[in-house]
Amino acid sequence: MTTIFIVEDHQPLIQQIQNALQRWQYQVQTVHNWQNVANEIHNTKPNLILFDLTLPTFDGYYWIHEVRKQTNAPIIVISAGDIDQNIMRSITTGADDYIMKPFSMAVLLAKIQAQLRRFKDKNVLNSNLTWEDNQFNPLTNVLSNPAGQIKLSPTEGAMMTVLINHLGQTVSKEQLLEWLWQGGKFLNQNTLSVNISRLRAKLTTIDLADTLRTDRGLGYRLVKTNEE
Repeated sequence: MTTIFIVEDHQPLIQQIQNALQRWQYQVQTVHNWQNVANEIHNTKPNLILFDLTLPTFDGYYWIHEVRKQTNAPIIVISAGDIDQNIMRSITTGADDYIMKPFSMAVLLAKIQAQLRRFKDKNVLNSNLTWEDNQFNPLTNVLSNPAGQIKLSPTEGAMMTVLINHLGQTVSKEQLLEWLWQGGKFLNQNTLSVNISRLRAKLTTIDLADTLRTDRGLGYRLVKTNEE
């Protein structure tokens, strides 16, 4: 059974989400010890995590960062805070999507199903993707080359898979949203730009700073080293 872990301290909202998820046959787990959130998630091994940002101990950004050290499970932030400011920090910390309170259960379920479907599809891949001296493992989200290796988030890994499979071709923002987030119907488009920036920063650490190009007004393109 698919398990959703809810990191939220507002009991009425927890109950509302739990009721909606259980109608779809999802198993739901919640936090028991607010000093031990990351370990509880690690021990549960959920398929997806819902994270509030305002929590009784450390804030959600802290816990997302800690959880990302242990799992690649999709993370959706649920928050009443300003979406433009919080979505950028949430994605940078390691979240995959963001939904602003108050929200409808239909939208939340759509986001959950989209994330679960995308990561299930990715898990059927069984071979590395390569270009030049670079190797990317879509199961572990590890990209390596002679300069070192980097660990990508699930969303960064999904984007890298698309870009490698279209090496040298411009992939439009609309195409990325369609392939990664079901057309962006339930997504603030800032998420895409933040993820691209974060991916580019990680590529820089293994001497791939110039391989991810922005074709202004068109989209993004992965190129070979030193390609004009």
